[in-house]
Amino acid sequence: MRTLIATLLVVFVLLQYRLWFGDGSLIKVWQLKQALIEQQNENQRLSERNRVLEAEVRDLKEGVAAIEERARTELGMIRDGETFYQVVEE
Repeated sequence: MRTLIATLLVVFVLLQYRLWFGDGSLIKVWQLKQALIEQQNENQRLSERNRVLEAEVRDLKEGVAAIEERARTELGMIRDGETFYQVVEE
């Protein structure tokens, strides 16, 4: 009887070990779920960035307003006849 109980206990421990620490264990499944959530968040962030970049490319291809805005803000250009005023705060 004792050997049967000891054998069952050993089998139980081995099964529990595989459940908690082996391939496909609960810990591994939890880690994979966390990695999946992180990857989905990163994909969402990158999709939003791509959407913004696509809109910017479309604006640059279709109209001069975006080009003019970039010339003004990044290059400091002004139109003919305009006067540029720079306000310097103390």
